Amino acid sequence: RSSDLHGVMVLGCGPYHIGSSVEFDWCAVSSIRTLRQLGKKTVVVNCNPETVSTDFDECDRLYFEELSLERILDISQREQCDGCLISVGGQIPNNLAVPLYKNGVRILGTNPLQIDRAEDRSIFSAVLDELNVAQAPWKAVNSLDDATAFTKSVGFPCLLRPSYVLSGSAMNVVYGEDELKTFLEDATRLSPEHPVVITKFVEGAREVEMDAVAKEGRVISHAISEHVEDAGVHSGDATLMIPTQTISQGALEKVKIATKKIANAFSISGPFNVQFLVRGNDVLVIECNLRASRSFPFVSKTLGLDFIDVATKVMIGEKVDEDSLPTLESPIIPADYVGIKAPMFSWPRLRGADPILRCEMASTGEVACFGQNIYSAFLKAMLSTGFRLPQKGILIGIQHSFRPQFLGTAEQLKDEGFKLYATDATAAWLNANDVPATAVSWPSQEGQNPNMPTINRLIKDGKIDMVINLPNNNTKFIRDNFVIRRTTIDSGIPLLTNFQVVKLFAEAIKYSGDLDTKTLFHYRQFGGAKTS
Repeated sequence: RSSDLHGVMVLGCGPYHIGSSVEFDWCAVSSIRTLRQLGKKTVVVNCNPETVSTDFDECDRLYFEELSLERILDISQREQCDGCLISVGGQIPNNLAVPLYKNGVRILGTNPLQIDRAEDRSIFSAVLDELNVAQAPWKAVNSLDDATAFTKSVGFPCLLRPSYVLSGSAMNVVYGEDELKTFLEDATRLSPEHPVVITKFVEGAREVEMDAVAKEGRVISHAISEHVEDAGVHSGDATLMIPTQTISQGALEKVKIATKKIANAFSISGPFNVQFLVRGNDVLVIECNLRASRSFPFVSKTLGLDFIDVATKVMIGEKVDEDSLPTLESPIIPADYVGIKAPMFSWPRLRGADPILRCEMASTGEVACFGQNIYSAFLKAMLSTGFRLPQKGILIGIQHSFRPQFLGTAEQLKDEGFKLYATDATAAWLNANDVPATAVSWPSQEGQNPNMPTINRLIKDGKIDMVINLPNNNTKFIRDNFVIRRTTIDSGIPLLTNFQVVKLFAEAIKYSGDLDTKTLFHYRQFGGAKTS
């Protein structure tokens, strides 16, 4: 029996899993509430009892059904909906854009064919070349021979990226031919209908996110955030900062210019996210998602503007007051506070998992905290994730290439009064540079030198209450490093595995005694944001 509701169908995020969580449910619920405020009837399709979008009083009609093409077509036919919003529920509904469009469902917002062009890595990269928008050298590959030829021309490391995936599935940085073969097979298996794109991986670059809303190809609202970690860590696992802290004004202008070109080229109407690599004043595009990203709730709260509210009005053709929005020409930049979004992980529950960050997402939650500067915001965020600040000793193990950069950080930790322990070679290097450190034995060498303490004993005796482990794959101690990380997690001790996070932590720890309990509402009331 057909319905006479004729509402707007909103597709939710589906079951929670790594990569799709409450951030997308917030986007869906914000969209539903905006629609209802505008007098529109809403039909929600979702199958997750944990979500707010499946609360019976959030919408006019709820279908607790799987987000499959067949089921959504059945519901669409029954409800006779005026249109369907697919860009507020994450990657699962976004992947249904073209199939639904081809079956006659009216997709609100950006044309599904444009979504398909952006999701297909090779087509998107070709469009960037046409727009003269800078990106890392790339090639669409269908075989190992193609990939090998590319790596020989540009050198390692390279990044493998399949199409139509969420949370960086099968996305990997490869440093050699053996890894290339293994990871290419994984990427091809995950997205067999589309070529895998291989790009040159730019080392030492900072990642920048552009969250925006466009109307008929014109950007009307935007926010730029910066990752604490260098590129190579998935954006869902990264620590985000608003406003940006290390990016030059020249680089930010290039980010805006590229965003403007992309929005126009894909005729975007609705939410979208572009990720950039920034090194100095060089700006390269990584990818673009023509949907709401997982950082939309964070930037909305930080700037005091609901980006999904704006996007929803654009997608259904409602009038939007653009004078109050952060356009590319007049951004909203917090003047008296800094926002930090930090990831939360479930490593203790994932027995045997290696607690290290890569291109594929691993976090299962996040927190957002605000402070008068980057240091207070960062420490608040760390504490909110359950991280305990060290009081006694820190175990350090770092790869050789980090040594020149790490010495200043080690001196800061020493000056804060921490007793430093380190794996054998790291301890020798620290001592040679006037940073006292006690050498500890590798797990595989325990007992060989009775004068050298073991990591397990130091942990049991309560002498170590934080571990810094910065490894690479070019060491004979790969297994030992894994055992150290796993032992740390299983012992409930804080672990840091990213150099940029360690560096910021060492800079911030001196401010730990000055932390306040001011909330975002306090900063809004007594400070504010500036338009520039």
